[in-house]
Amino acid sequence: MAHGAVVIVPARLASTRFAEKVLADRTGRPLVQHVVDAVRQSAVAERVVVATDHARVAEALRPFGTQVVMTRVDHPNGTSRLAEAAAALGLGEDQVIVNAQGDEPEMAGEVITAAVRALLETPGAVVGTAAAPLGAAEELGDRNVVKVVRALSGAALYFSRAGIPVDRDGRGLAAARPLRHIGVYAYRRGFLERYVAMPATPLEQSEQLEQLRVLEHGLTIGVGLCATAQPGIDTPEQYDAFVSRWRARNG
Repeated sequence: MAHGAVVIVPARLASTRFAEKVLADRTGRPLVQHVVDAVRQSAVAERVVVATDHARVAEALRPFGTQVVMTRVDHPNGTSRLAEAAAALGLGEDQVIVNAQGDEPEMAGEVITAAVRALLETPGAVVGTAAAPLGAAEELGDRNVVKVVRALSGAALYFSRAGIPVDRDGRGLAAARPLRHIGVYAYRRGFLERYVAMPATPLEQSEQLEQLRVLEHGLTIGVGLCATAQPGIDTPEQYDAFVSRWRARNG
């Protein structure tokens, strides 16, 4: 498998449930720097860049030597911000780019690797992403947990917040169980530009899952498997729990 992915971490300063969470730094490092540290562990990440809309984020990352690209404030989603950053970096059409969320400080390097492998090895894939087995049984009905079901080729059939597929006869077939989607995406720079120009689609708007736009346009998303999925940080309470885990690991 080819190496050399550029990982771009969108880090918007404004956030609703947890104000300015990317700058939270009770560990001595901003939250987004923990993400940078985590994704650097991937065997395929040759470069990691943070794309932000605010000088305060760039300033907070300066002591760590992290490369930062400034982007507009008015992007509708992280993918749009990624496209602006890729253009600013002058990346080639065939360059593999990974979109890693700026609020997942415990992301395993294998997640990045799995997404890139899914892009490069799934027949016809224009996007690669990752998924892991569901954890507790109640996650199946949790609308905050995005589920994905795959074709035999490893390509995504559908992503949903609903509990898919339905086990009509209660047979409990392990091979038919959904996976927990991990919100990391790999694509070539040329497709990233194409995606941003695509109109939003009905299922995307209904589920509020931007990856459905790709499927609704008849394109292929490869889904790589990982052992586990670490949750992102959406609330102050989740950040408190992360800090406690970090301190336990680091003394």
